[in-house]
Amino acid sequence: MSGSKKTNPKAAAGAAKPSIAVIPSSALYAAAAAHMDGAYKYGAHNWRISGVRASTYYAAVQRHLQAWWEGEQLADDSGIPHLGHALACINILIDAETCGKLTDDRPPALPDGWLERWRELHAELTEHGKRVSAEPFTQENT
Repeated sequence: MSGSKKTNPKAAAGAAKPSIAVIPSSALYAAAAAHMDGAYKYGAHNWRISGVRASTYYAAVQRHLQAWWEGEQLADDSGIPHLGHALACINILIDAETCGKLTDDRPPALPDGWLERWRELHAELTEHGKRVSAEPFTQENT
């Protein structure tokens, strides 16, 4: 076809933007279910009006991740996956921060270099572990 463009200008413009297509649909649906649960309980996008404290949502993320880590798939109060609730909490933290509605009540930052000490200790423990060579404990080898 003569006169046809080699590239679509919309595709070129879209390629310069973050791709939402790389987010797994399963994660979007899990987060959406948790956001819907919150919308029914508290009102959709309520944090954009009332604001939120970082510590509230950080603690909620940790509780949902710990429950999931310990083998509980669904939250008792909603029947929605804990991982969906954790994603929703993180989404709210990001959105509240973006909208200027986040009260940042995190503790004061640790001094520079604090993590390096723990990485060094981990390396020492890993080296020691190689010498004692214990078989990792997993469900497959119980």
